[in-house]
Amino acid sequence: MKKILLALTAVAAMTGSASAADLGPRPYVKAPAPAPVANWTGFYIFGGGGGGLSNADQSVVDTATGTPLTITQRQGGSGWFGTVGAGYDWQFSGTWVAGVFADGQFGSIRSTIQDPIFDITGSQKLETSWAAGVRLGWLVAPNVLSYVNGGYSGAHFGQTNFTDLAGAPVGVHLASYNRNGWFVGGGVENSLNIFGITSPGWFMKTEYRSAFYDTKTRDELFDVGNVPTGNSIRANSWNQTISTSLVYRFNWTGPVVAKY
Repeated sequence: MKKILLALTAVAAMTGSASAADLGPRPYVKAPAPAPVANWTGFYIFGGGGGGLSNADQSVVDTATGTPLTITQRQGGSGWFGTVGAGYDWQFSGTWVAGVFADGQFGSIRSTIQDPIFDITGSQKLETSWAAGVRLGWLVAPNVLSYVNGGYSGAHFGQTNFTDLAGAPVGVHLASYNRNGWFVGGGVENSLNIFGITSPGWFMKTEYRSAFYDTKTRDELFDVGNVPTGNSIRANSWNQTISTSLVYRFNWTGPVVAKY
């Protein structure tokens, strides 16, 4: 019996060795591709809207001499606006994104203008503004960018028509004018490829911006003949806005995958 078992074991060993030799080398298996990486470099356009607050530190001064006639007081207001713009981003060092952009806003953000000497009041309307700046962001996730921005901003304010305390026109106005200033802000931009919906190239961004415009002195004018009343309004302007925009990135045709 022992001789039979030993013989079977020897036969099995030789059969296994022969089979292994006949198999040859193992076939080559390609390494799995790395995970897709989003690429933020390229041009984009956007459009959206939001709301804003306007504040101004203002006083009444003598038109001829510039002598202050009242103390400086802060007046404010609020309103809405729409926005459109375009830009270009560069992704670097893996998770950092830098870019340049320009945009314009249009709408109706109003703030109060008052002259307590004549007991008259009016509403100043921020009709349009424009900005050009830079932004720097960090990728919280491959498709989510958190950023800060800043740069130049200009604004156009419409004509202010004064009324008395009862709301009746008094025939006095401030002419429309432009202002220069600067802004700082920040926001979050994310891909709309969420909830199982595929939307290559489409993003959404929500942004806060604070714009500061230089101090300017404007003469109060009679409607008839634009003759100065003798009083002028001296004020700066500070506007805060929050907007949400739909963004389209021209280069975004899906994640970039490394090739071998």
